[in-house]
Amino acid sequence: MKEIESIIKRERKVEEVKLMKPLVWAYIGDCVYELFIRMNLVSKTNLDPHRLHIETIKYVKAKAQAETLQKIYEKLTEEEKEIVRRGRNAEAHHIPKNAELADYKYATAFEALIGYLYLTKQDERLKEILEISIYENY
Repeated sequence: MKEIESIIKRERKVEEVKLMKPLVWAYIGDCVYELFIRMNLVSKTNLDPHRLHIETIKYVKAKAQAETLQKIYEKLTEEEKEIVRRGRNAEAHHIPKNAELADYKYATAFEALIGYLYLTKQDERLKEILEISIYENY
């Protein structure tokens, strides 16, 4: 992911990232995770765009992300578990349309973890978590 630094600047210091709201981490994590899933599908399949979209949804919907978090939770460090807790407890200002509230909260927690790792430039750990999550679901 070092190459990405030249395209997408991650200039915040770790101390600044830690002060961000967990929903900001989740906002970024949502993008990072969806891009990761899309790139994996594009590189490992020969699906047309519509099928790519359908397959992507299977992984990025709230229920799937909540299940992924449950599967990887014991592999997380204490700091990562704290990030997850903060993401799960973040005050959402809308009710999810297509998900159970519990799944939505855990999906937000998963996205917060991904976003936090990305923003703090913990690229090796981010890669590990992403790879674990994809192998748990494929």
